[in-house]
Amino acid sequence: MSYNSEFDERGSSKSRKSAGFGLLLVAAIALLGVWVFPTPYVIEQPGPTYNVLGNDSDKPIISIDGAATYKTSGNLDLLTVQVVGNRDRTPGWLEVFQAWQDPSRSVLLVDQVFPANQTTEESQAESSAMMEQSQQEAIAVALRALKYQVPVELYVSEVTKNTPASGKVIAADYIRTVNGNKVDTIEELRAEVNKFDGTTPVTLVVDRAGVKKTFELKPIKDDSGAYRLGLLVGYKYEFPVKVNLQLADVGGPSGGMMFALGIYDKLTPGEITGGNYIAGTGTIDGAGVVGPIGGIQQKMYGAANAGAKFFLAPADNCDEVIGHEPKGLKVFKVSSFKDALTAVEAIGKGQGTEALPNCSTK
Repeated sequence: MSYNSEFDERGSSKSRKSAGFGLLLVAAIALLGVWVFPTPYVIEQPGPTYNVLGNDSDKPIISIDGAATYKTSGNLDLLTVQVVGNRDRTPGWLEVFQAWQDPSRSVLLVDQVFPANQTTEESQAESSAMMEQSQQEAIAVALRALKYQVPVELYVSEVTKNTPASGKVIAADYIRTVNGNKVDTIEELRAEVNKFDGTTPVTLVVDRAGVKKTFELKPIKDDSGAYRLGLLVGYKYEFPVKVNLQLADVGGPSGGMMFALGIYDKLTPGEITGGNYIAGTGTIDGAGVVGPIGGIQQKMYGAANAGAKFFLAPADNCDEVIGHEPKGLKVFKVSSFKDALTAVEAIGKGQGTEALPNCSTK
């Protein structure tokens, strides 16, 4: 009996050791999974900042020919957001958990940043095109604010495959009329196309290398229910002053407002920043309207980390700004280039900033 009892005890001890080792193995595999297994997320975090009044890779970010330029000082920082991961490779769970705990970082579903029907290369190409268009708008706004005449035309930058315009309209066509009505802006073009009655084709007239061509097209509805021809359009400006904007590896339209401020500063006597460190973000259109951007919280933290004391935020981003301002950063809201310029000049003079609107101002 004692022998059997001793045998059973030893067997039970071995079983417990085996079970303990198995649990440790499972825990180790689970921990490894936290590091290795892919997630459905990407992470947005503060990216590099660029003073548009300064240099990038030893070259001036803004260079101007054909007009007098003036000394500038201080900073007008353009901000970026860095995305960790893409559709091909997402961050691991541990990194995602850490990002959830960090107020300067945001965790987003990969589809929110990289649409399912778009490759990483296509996303990068689109971002570069948006930056180029944004730069053109910024130049136009700054020059017009300085009373230059800046002619503009509406042109086709891309035609989407398998759409009403495909095989007819081509990139570089200039749009003249829709249904006999002259269209000078993207908004006017959309308004005319959306008059489509579901039956009668839309008559589109374009200028192709000096020759007018007419097309009868039947628009189709997009996911929002709006009618579309399948055209990606933009503006071609004729600038009386040559402005070159040099900034590598940065895409998207959100730097437009800061480019416009930098160009204006270089073309005007005096230093509008007063030597202050100012950062900001916002799209801009040819009329000077400042629009919302993504990653506003990451950009505020990026500005604060770089040393900025003042931040210009689009009014339409205010819901994301309130309660998330980094300590020591004064945030002012702007809706137009005029608002942004007024804010920078007030900061530069060191007076009147209390009267500037912020996101808590109704």
